[in-house]
Amino acid sequence: MTYSFSNLKKSKGSLDKLSKAIENLSEKNSGNDERFWYPETDKAGNGSAIIRFLPASAVDGEEGLPWVRTFSHGFQGPGGWLIENCLTTLNEKCPVCENNSVLWNSGLEANKEIVRKRKRKLTYISNILVISDPKNPDNEGKVFLFKFGKKIFDKITEAMNPEFEDETAINPFDFWEGANFKIKIRQVEGYRNYDRSEFDSPTALYDGDDDKLESLWKKEHSLKEFVNPSQFKSYDKIKERLNAVLGERGELPQREEDVIPESHKVKKTKSIEDIDDGSITLSFKEDSDSDLDYFKDLAEED
Repeated sequence: MTYSFSNLKKSKGSLDKLSKAIENLSEKNSGNDERFWYPETDKAGNGSAIIRFLPASAVDGEEGLPWVRTFSHGFQGPGGWLIENCLTTLNEKCPVCENNSVLWNSGLEANKEIVRKRKRKLTYISNILVISDPKNPDNEGKVFLFKFGKKIFDKITEAMNPEFEDETAINPFDFWEGANFKIKIRQVEGYRNYDRSEFDSPTALYDGDDDKLESLWKKEHSLKEFVNPSQFKSYDKIKERLNAVLGERGELPQREEDVIPESHKVKKTKSIEDIDDGSITLSFKEDSDSDLDYFKDLAEED
């Protein structure tokens, strides 16, 4: 059966389906891809914009989710840089994650520090409509892809699953019952901070005009390419690159007093949400224990 606009309207974005998808989360580099939108800031690092998250595209169909989640690795060793899509995005084994699990479970703090710099980086991608972009007003009214991190995804999750009884759950991706997202960016300790970003009150996009909404829906981009296996190198290829990058220092430090060589240290860069040049960024500000637990679990499976 062909997925039509009338099917989309009847489903109203399927809040239950999206909530379940979030619960089941186990937890391409965009380059100069003009399909992507990035919020800009002033010299002080402050900025604002208003966007609307959009439902799954007409191309991706009824079974598609309005976001994709990807993992990547980016770090430098004696043999150069490793910048690769992580195979755990496809629920497959990743040699970098396996190497991290061995390091982490060695119990040595020096090894754990290395892991913190090699851990996989989390990114979400969704279709959005730009409502207000003070820095680039030409973007307003256009559909883009938006790459964001855990902080913003947590706000989406909280909107769908409010903490208090007097709050009503909303589906941020719904045309009719969703809400605009007000992005508020501050510079905090050298990093972009999105803590003050928030959803507005629910309102129908374009006042619920079906013709306009259907036209908008058909302009959305497919998300499937970002989780297509063709975008990922094989386990053996990534392992080969990992070995080349680690070089002679690929062996684990054997003593607690071993220091981390300069070649293993990675200069802190912007937050994963601060991607404005298409490069792979390395996020330290949003690190959580979830990936570290993941490495521990990997070792216990062996």
